Amino acid sequence: MISNQILQDTIDGIKAITRIDLCVMDTEGKPLASTLDAVEEYKEAVLVFAESLAESQMLQGYQFFKVFDENQLEYIILVKGETDDVYMIGKMAAFQIQNLLVAYKERFDKDNFIKNLLLDNLLLVDIYNRAKKLHIDVDVRRSVFIIETQNDKDNNVFETVRNIFSTKTRDFITAVDEKNIILVKEVKNGEGYPELNKTAEAIVDMLRTEAMTKVRVAYGTIVSEIKEVSRSYKEAKMAMDVGKIFYPENNVVAYNRLGIGRLIYQLPLPLCKMFIKEIFEGRSPDEFDEETLTTINKFFENSLNVSETSRQLYIHRNTLVYRLDKLQKSTNLDLRVFEDAITFKIALMVVKYMKYMESIEY
Repeated sequence: MISNQILQDTIDGIKAITRIDLCVMDTEGKPLASTLDAVEEYKEAVLVFAESLAESQMLQGYQFFKVFDENQLEYIILVKGETDDVYMIGKMAAFQIQNLLVAYKERFDKDNFIKNLLLDNLLLVDIYNRAKKLHIDVDVRRSVFIIETQNDKDNNVFETVRNIFSTKTRDFITAVDEKNIILVKEVKNGEGYPELNKTAEAIVDMLRTEAMTKVRVAYGTIVSEIKEVSRSYKEAKMAMDVGKIFYPENNVVAYNRLGIGRLIYQLPLPLCKMFIKEIFEGRSPDEFDEETLTTINKFFENSLNVSETSRQLYIHRNTLVYRLDKLQKSTNLDLRVFEDAITFKIALMVVKYMKYMESIEY
């Protein structure tokens, strides 16, 4: 459960303090971490010691110690020297690794619990029972963030995120698939969505600077009970997908700010096709030429303001009016009329959604 690198760092630290050499072996006599050379020759002695009832033993200038994980022998520690001081150092090393086992096991159990919580794999009674056993508060305000990386299994990004939030005991970092890192973050009393957005932007900036990678971050609503965390996760997932369709330029997407895109995302494709066919009589609004589409988008950006749109397009007001009249003749929709503008805007978003769904199906 503990990585060999962690074991090596631990005994390197002990040696730096005590100047005593150590080696950690598994129960089959294989060295996992060591400051000693040629420890393979003690393999047979380790195997014999592992089968014995003794918890420590002295042999050929070395002292042997056992490390257990819930009564199951996990490691054998060799310490060079036969003095009482060396014995004490060996016992301290065994105690340190024992504590590491407990800590890593607890973290693994919490990680497993959070994953099953996010994926709705737990009964309600199990959620509260396991949370109590793992000392996880059930009535803390939380929100779920999804951090999507560009590459699969980007451990560098995962470790960077873990380092950012590792000191916050009520935050949890995990992963449920190859590309997405999940942050279940505590939201303190008095904090709200502005603070969540700042956190998301900080994550994007930090990973761009420290991990040298671009990420997208989406987050769900704030929930007040642990049983609702899975809902915030589902909302974050929807925000990530909706953001890719309608707001591809945004690195941060919030579920509570998805607007009409959230509704369109939940529409069945046959209904979308019927809507486009009825409104435009079989013609798709994205078939217009580039000039027309640019005019439409700029007109919407400026809240249907003819003067401001013509100014930003560097065209005369009458030219813009001509283009809008031409569009009205071909679609029977006058974008200067609010209701027609809404219909056209929704149609453009529906087409984007349809194209996205068709692209992921193939």
